[in-house]
Amino acid sequence: MAFTRDIVLSDETATQRLAQTLAPYLRPGDSLLLQGPLGAGKTSLARGIIRALCGPGIEVPSPSFNLVLTYDTPSGPLWHVDLYRVDNPRDVDELGLDEIQRDGIALIEWPDRLGPWLPRHALTIALTPQENRRLASLSGDESWAPRLTDFHP
Repeated sequence: MAFTRDIVLSDETATQRLAQTLAPYLRPGDSLLLQGPLGAGKTSLARGIIRALCGPGIEVPSPSFNLVLTYDTPSGPLWHVDLYRVDNPRDVDELGLDEIQRDGIALIEWPDRLGPWLPRHALTIALTPQENRRLASLSGDESWAPRLTDFHP
């Protein structure tokens, strides 16, 4: 049975609450695919997850120019990947995404640019701006359903 859940995010505080609630469920080998148009809140959600896992005082810049930023969490490395500037899926191979997905947690913005490197067992969070709010649609395969049964942001 697959996992799906829609969450209305009324403001930035609700986005951060989603990040803080989701972070403890993540473990090495997980990939989160953060989808949505520019300004939908992908980086904000990623920042919230990183701060929940690494501490609230950590600086979390956008990785849009570096493509990948790495953070140390108590359970292992976390990679924040922003593929906005990637034009060709072949360029993704040079990022070492297979190692990232094996050894740590990957937060991937603009996952549509992954082409054939799209992770099979990822949790997708699609952020859709709506009037004065956002809709976060979470979806994952059957591996996420038992892990997130008590997930309530």
